Amino acid sequence: MSISIYRLTVPMFQRGLASLKTYLDKAEAYAKEKNIDPAVLVAARLAPDMLPLSGQYQRASDSAKFTLSRLTATDAPKFEDNEKTFDELRERLAKTEAYLAGFSEDALEGTEARDITLPGKSGIVLPGNEYVTVFALPNFYFHVATAHAILRNQGTPIGKRDYLG
Repeated sequence: MSISIYRLTVPMFQRGLASLKTYLDKAEAYAKEKNIDPAVLVAARLAPDMLPLSGQYQRASDSAKFTLSRLTATDAPKFEDNEKTFDELRERLAKTEAYLAGFSEDALEGTEARDITLPGKSGIVLPGNEYVTVFALPNFYFHVATAHAILRNQGTPIGKRDYLG
């Protein structure tokens, strides 16, 4: 029995985005409770050379939408990567969710064999099924997990159950 590319992508991305929304709700409540400027949390990072929380949200969103656009050879919506508040991050997630909701199983049928060139300068080409399992999903979950780690590091009361959904 095989699993469809649709089932490997759309529901998985939707689940990760739902976790990211939960994090925002909990981070906002935590900031209010502890009298922390929310901008501090949105700009927080684990290390000086890593993206801040906002960047993790942006890259998770981009990973989801660009995976589907590459698989279907369609254009993904463009976002400016200028979110600085919890509400702006929520809006980005909502736009990403709306984009994902526009894909049916039929739209992704046959994409497991489509050649996908990895982003960047590597020039590596993978069939769609390998692109999803070797690059797209690990990349997406890296950014979801890093957002989790940033907020946890800042004291936000989130845990493994929030990550798993």
